[in-house]
Amino acid sequence: MSPARPPAPAPRWPTLLALVVAVAGVHLALPLGPVSSPRVAAATDTVHSTATANLPTERSDIAATAPAASSLPMARVSTVRWIVPPPAALPVKVHATPPASRKAAPARPAATQPETLAPPATVVVEAVPDVDATTSGAEPDNTNAPPAETVALAERAPKLAPAPEEAAFNEPAPAPDDELLAAAAVNKRAQPVNTRALPPAQPPASTRLDYAVTGRIKGIGYNAEGALDWTVADGRYSARMEMKVFLLGSRVQTSTGRVSPAGLSPERFADKSRSEKAAHFDAEQNRIRFSNNAPDAVLLPGAQDRLSLFLQIAGLLQARPEAYTSGKIIEMQVAGTGDADIWRFVLGDEVTLSLPVGDVRARQIKRLPRKEFDSTVEMWLAPALQHLPVRLRVTQANGDVADQQLSRMP
Repeated sequence: MSPARPPAPAPRWPTLLALVVAVAGVHLALPLGPVSSPRVAAATDTVHSTATANLPTERSDIAATAPAASSLPMARVSTVRWIVPPPAALPVKVHATPPASRKAAPARPAATQPETLAPPATVVVEAVPDVDATTSGAEPDNTNAPPAETVALAERAPKLAPAPEEAAFNEPAPAPDDELLAAAAVNKRAQPVNTRALPPAQPPASTRLDYAVTGRIKGIGYNAEGALDWTVADGRYSARMEMKVFLLGSRVQTSTGRVSPAGLSPERFADKSRSEKAAHFDAEQNRIRFSNNAPDAVLLPGAQDRLSLFLQIAGLLQARPEAYTSGKIIEMQVAGTGDADIWRFVLGDEVTLSLPVGDVRARQIKRLPRKEFDSTVEMWLAPALQHLPVRLRVTQANGDVADQQLSRMP
């Protein structure tokens, strides 16, 4: 068995006396007011430090000038208004000139709107006046619109494309591409390229002309026979000139095309001796194309080839003989088998020629050379024979010459 504990000693009088004095002191201090407890002070400091930490950086100056937290009542230490976000902003439509029916809300100071808590907003900037205000004719009222806020929004927002209703007020919509192409096609058909006013021409009737040919090639003279077969029917023509030289063979030139009130419109010209070369007249594309791969030439109004030109000039004089006086110049494009230059002819006087067929009155027309190696072409047209050529003489730059004279009446 464990030994029995000794009884507790009786309380001592000094301890009892100290307790009595402490109780009495407490009763005496109650009428003087509340006592500041260390626990209460610590709680106050904790709340103040938490509120200071939650404040944004922009409010640091206010927190520095605020009184000490220990001297403020606990009920005023609160940060609820700094953490509650403002209502979501609707998209704002800013006008350069606000309509009278809209009132701009005053802007909140920048110091009371922390950027870290502001929600993103969609801004639409328009640089045109309001459609309602423009059509009604009322003067817009912009006295309540803050200019500073409008400029700031215009700088931040990108420039947007005009709305459909704005384009309707600015300019009419362009025509579709298919309409433009159709209009261009109509204009092209109505106004072709070769629409220059050409003088009238009356080509001679179908016939055959025989010639006696004398000439010189490289200093050697020769005699030959020549013939021109000319046919006009059903709005078309055909010309064939053949020259036969003894022991040298023959040379044939042909020209075919259409007949119009302005005369002849060649379609194909060919020149054949050992081989054939040709020129094609493309009226739709306004081009002259050559079979020897020479560059294309532009087809000019009234263009002729080196055979049809004699009959075309005959048709011009046949239609209006009084209009072509001595000294008058006739210009036309003349195509060979590799070029298409402008030829100039000067009209001379009417003279009497002594030809193998007899004396014939004819009018001289001469081509003037324009370049160094141009040939000189002379023709004599007989008014009594529908201005048909009764003599043709071609002189080359190297001295070669061919002189065709009418040997039999048509």
